[in-house]
Amino acid sequence: MTVPTRIAIVAVGDRYRHDDGIGRAVLSRLRERTADRPLPPGTVLAECDIDDPGRLPQLWDHAELAVVLEPAHTLPSHPGRIYRLELDSDGLRRPGTMRQRGLGAAVELGRQLDRLPRHLVAYAVETADASLGEGLSESVAAQVDVLAEQVEEEIVRHRVAAAQAVAGRETA
Repeated sequence: MTVPTRIAIVAVGDRYRHDDGIGRAVLSRLRERTADRPLPPGTVLAECDIDDPGRLPQLWDHAELAVVLEPAHTLPSHPGRIYRLELDSDGLRRPGTMRQRGLGAAVELGRQLDRLPRHLVAYAVETADASLGEGLSESVAAQVDVLAEQVEEEIVRHRVAAAQAVAGRETA
């Protein structure tokens, strides 16, 4: 059974600050893979400047699934470490679910504008180098394929869950 869904994969970052470009690198890898493994119809790959998280609600508007890829600046830093955050529609609609900066501010704005995805998964990768320049550090670059696979797995899980929900409604 095929279930049409809108899926938004959004890279947040600054391509001119080395590791802040991790999300864009993952989008590039996903685009390369589409020849062998096409993404489902309705999947949108988009980029959002790190200084404009208010644009995220526009990019994920009406999405069943939104996957956000972003750099994480932490101290102490463990470059390449991946964090995963998942929120369904109930968690997204609850005020104060996330800190009111970056992605948290975008979720809050989306809540106020009624422009939230049904399901949100965010992947953040700890960075080693956010200085001016292009190209990823070795430890962050090593995560590009890992993240591309995780995004593909998110899409598969989402589509299976959506198909099961439709099948459940049809038998009820």
